[in-house]
Amino acid sequence: MSLTSLTAFSRVVQSIAILGTVAIVSLIHAVSVEAQIEFEREPIGYTDATPHDPVARLQERLERGEIELQFDSERGYLESVLEHLKIPSSSQVLVYSKTSFQLRKITPEKPRALYFNDDVYIGWVQEGDVLEVMSMDPDLGAVFYVLHQDEDEMPRFIRDQGQCLTCHASSRTQGVPGGLVRSAFVAGDGQPHFGAGTFTIDHTSPFDQRWGGYYVSGTHGQMRHMGNAISPSRQEPEAIDREAGANVTDLSTLVDLKPYVTSHSDIVALMVLEHQTQMHNMFTLASFETRLAQHHDGIMNDALGRADSYVSDSTKRRIASAGDKLLRYLLFKEEFQLTSPVSGSSEFARDFAKQGTRDSQGRSLRDFDLQTRMFKYPCSYLIGSPGFKNLPGPARQYVVTRLHNILTDNDDSSEFDYISATDRKAILEILTDTQPELWEDVIPKGPAEKAGLSVQ
Repeated sequence: MSLTSLTAFSRVVQSIAILGTVAIVSLIHAVSVEAQIEFEREPIGYTDATPHDPVARLQERLERGEIELQFDSERGYLESVLEHLKIPSSSQVLVYSKTSFQLRKITPEKPRALYFNDDVYIGWVQEGDVLEVMSMDPDLGAVFYVLHQDEDEMPRFIRDQGQCLTCHASSRTQGVPGGLVRSAFVAGDGQPHFGAGTFTIDHTSPFDQRWGGYYVSGTHGQMRHMGNAISPSRQEPEAIDREAGANVTDLSTLVDLKPYVTSHSDIVALMVLEHQTQMHNMFTLASFETRLAQHHDGIMNDALGRADSYVSDSTKRRIASAGDKLLRYLLFKEEFQLTSPVSGSSEFARDFAKQGTRDSQGRSLRDFDLQTRMFKYPCSYLIGSPGFKNLPGPARQYVVTRLHNILTDNDDSSEFDYISATDRKAILEILTDTQPELWEDVIPKGPAEKAGLSVQ
């Protein structure tokens, strides 16, 4: 065999090996996301990549001396961090289950407090050693940090080196670095009865599976949840008193609230939190899947002598699969239908809604319904977040194109028939007014109005 033939033969063998790998990876992702996506290798390189999330940017400002964090003897850096990251105190929710790495300090008498905005989540524990931080990076997904609660001339957010990913990169987070809200049957010391199972909850979860291990303040009529309740028996962990924990508006009868920033663990904040964590995970999943698929195509195109721009059918399917999953969640498919009105106990709903960019008719995707569903318009407000805007081009174009087809009744599928014509029209109008650049991938020839997107 000539050297030329041998080289050609070698390339074919390598190509077959690569194709086999690609096929196996594609099959794994097509069947399930139970396995963690390989985000440590190229082209993602999660741990080695430099993050550009809000906390990383805050740390840069600290190092340049542009700002300072103020230390408080009772809560450490908590309130200063909330202020600089623009996280409203009304977002506070209280968790008494031992589901944090500072679990020894968490009990029903001393719950952990969580605070969040659209991009950052902060965890604070009484007498805790650190603030726990999860910050959303548009390319890396969730990035985890701690901030030591000792007064320091130069406090520093220290990035986690993988310990957090034990829980925060699994099937519960779509196989990518991300957040989750877990509900469990919790004993009097805060320890979950894991033998009874736990629930990863989002907006599709039945109401009666939500918030085990959380304090919940607010009203919800005849619906019942797992919050504000202790499971007294390991033999019968599900025997909790849901009635006693229902429609509680004053948590001071259950826990000492003086150490906390506010006296609430608002039910509406909890509902937003559980929606938002998985929405972020969907963005990260679509981003990682697309980038990995494109990377495989690059290897194969080089091995087989194809054009760099060639896109394989397997890559198209992989992008479409992740994109469809994102769309279903974005548009609240299978959302649990409320059977009683919900009302929070704090100013959270008002604080949250007023952040929204409003269209010419004064509407926003952040407007609540809370009568039969969470939001008035069934499209996630996070469509305006960096996580969505920074999706790789093919993924973003797929999602936006199909979203436009759904909203204009041009989608071939019937899976979104649950969205009424009135809601489709409203969502399209809101997006066209508040994010006109969204449709550039769909109709590149000019502004949305000239392209006929206006349905007014």
